[in-house]
Amino acid sequence: MNTTTVTNATEYRDLPLAMLTESATNPRRIFEENALKELAETIRSQGVLSPLLVRPTSERSFEIVFGARRYRAAQLAEVATVPVRIKNLTDAEVLEAQLIENLQRRDVHPMEEANGFRALLNLEEPKYSVEQIAAKTGKSPVYVAARLRLTELSQTVVDAFYREEIGVGHALLLAKLQPAQQEQALAACFKEDWSAGGQKAKRILLPVRSLHFWIETNILLILKLAPFDKRNAELVPAAGSCVDCPKRTGHNKLLFLDMGKQDACTDPVCYQAKVDAHVAKTLAAKPKLVQISTAYGQQKEGSATLPRNKYVEVRPDKPTSKEEATRPEFKTCRFTTEAIVSEGIDKGEIRKVCAEPTCPVHHPKPRSQKVADDPKAKAQEERQRREAAIANTTGIRTLAAIAEAVPVRLMKRDLLFVAERLASLLDENRLSIVARRYGIKKTKDSDSLSKLFAAYLRRAEESVLGSVLVETTILYMSTRHNPAQVLNEAAAVYKVDTDAIADKVKREFAAKEKVRKAVQPAAKFAKKAA
Repeated sequence: MNTTTVTNATEYRDLPLAMLTESATNPRRIFEENALKELAETIRSQGVLSPLLVRPTSERSFEIVFGARRYRAAQLAEVATVPVRIKNLTDAEVLEAQLIENLQRRDVHPMEEANGFRALLNLEEPKYSVEQIAAKTGKSPVYVAARLRLTELSQTVVDAFYREEIGVGHALLLAKLQPAQQEQALAACFKEDWSAGGQKAKRILLPVRSLHFWIETNILLILKLAPFDKRNAELVPAAGSCVDCPKRTGHNKLLFLDMGKQDACTDPVCYQAKVDAHVAKTLAAKPKLVQISTAYGQQKEGSATLPRNKYVEVRPDKPTSKEEATRPEFKTCRFTTEAIVSEGIDKGEIRKVCAEPTCPVHHPKPRSQKVADDPKAKAQEERQRREAAIANTTGIRTLAAIAEAVPVRLMKRDLLFVAERLASLLDENRLSIVARRYGIKKTKDSDSLSKLFAAYLRRAEESVLGSVLVETTILYMSTRHNPAQVLNEAAAVYKVDTDAIADKVKREFAAKEKVRKAVQPAAKFAKKAA
């Protein structure tokens, strides 16, 4: 029986294919079938021109350090032997050689590169650091750290990456997230295009910047805005303090270099658990603290949380005009007290509110019946009502004109995201103003207006979403600032002629009033005749 032994540190030989095995640590995982067939044809006519690097594992067995592609092509070509360079190498030397050889390939896949870096980092002896790997491979520490993170991608994302459904930029961003968030963010990499018709939408890959925006607005939570103490390790003992948390962007600056300068949490579940614990701890310390929600609606039975329409928030900033100074939210009263947001946006924040329904400052009583029965007061009230109706109609039409002037700029996913959230901030009356413009009406048997509107938004075109975005912004800002000023500023931006709209509305109201006055005497005459 013939035996093969290595007598020198390095030898060149022709070895039978049966004596060779592929390396388990080879970072290359993709072998393009057509390219292998082309190489096999070359090997049939010219042979293997470049020797494979192998190391002995026994007298008649050798591990391929690099040259797996040539080995597979030689198998397809059905040649008996291939030229090899035999060298005694340690596991660390094999990994290092494979990694460097792999990096020199033009078509190296980032996942293969990442797996090579990870294998090198996991070696027991010698020990490698990120900086040492970077120096060895001629890459920067930031590059190596980012590639290493790819090895923490979920299998679904890895598969999509290998299928080239997403690019390396998308994969690098997804790799920065917790595994539970990666698949959700993977869906945000695409938009659905129904323009071609048919039963199924076409999936279009969005730019990396779109995913970046989605992560910043849906995943990253700016820690300086957190209502709880970031240094408190006992708030949620299992999580510890935010300062020592590895899931904080500031903890790994190499990895989150492109995510802005503000320190942020990348684990919304943990963040929410701390917010909940903070609210519970605050209420335990101050059991009489008023609990409020930022959402409008009916107070739930048995709940201590007041909906937005049951209290007036007293603003901490000073009014900027005399008109603003007369508004209830800029005034304090003897019922003003601290409240904690226990539900909704900004949960955990402490605010000043008045929740007393008898407060004459924040919850004034309606006009007395005596005043209402006074003919002069009644006429004055009618004039005020008419003026208010004209002003309201003018405002609504101005809002519609502004919306029609909005250009399409953002991606549909971005527009939908912002529009849905802004719409959720509107009370029922303001939401109905927008909904009516698009023919959405709540019926007795239908879902709530907010659900109907949300469903409409998901079907809407980008141009419509752009308009809704501006309309809802104006309506929401009108709850916090002078409505007329907000509307006029928006009209100026979109070059809407408010005077022309106001004149048209006044003429329409005057025409209706004329018809009403003409009808009234006729009705009285008919009544007398009867």
